[in-house]
Amino acid sequence: MFQYLFDTNIISELYKLGNSRIDTNVRQWLETIKPSQTNISCITLSEIKTGILLKARKDPIQAERLNHWFTHNVLSVYQAKSFSINNEIALLASEYHIPNKMDLNDAYIAATAKYHNLVLVTRNLKDFNCCDIRLFNPFEPN
Repeated sequence: MFQYLFDTNIISELYKLGNSRIDTNVRQWLETIKPSQTNISCITLSEIKTGILLKARKDPIQAERLNHWFTHNVLSVYQAKSFSINNEIALLASEYHIPNKMDLNDAYIAATAKYHNLVLVTRNLKDFNCCDIRLFNPFEPN
């Protein structure tokens, strides 16, 4: 049974579960896995919280909705299933980041997947093609 690391764009897509706008392929794939197979990086927590804080500058009401979802549906579920950045992950991320000019947060996420032998679930396969990791795009039909 595979263990998965959800990229930030996958967690963001999960927000759409509440209003039934989630991508059909993503929803169908999620129905085939167990919640115990899903994990995130602490970087994803940071990226989502940063997005909410930026949204609050322009749309405080939507930011409050997002923050409620984040607190009750992301933090409560993934806090114990969120991988931190250790020394090995930090060093591996630098190897992904520099030669390929990869976004540093993406490099941390890729290094986390590699270090923990996880399948990285992302919509942005091209962002991670330079890394020696297993990738899966649930937006693509099976």
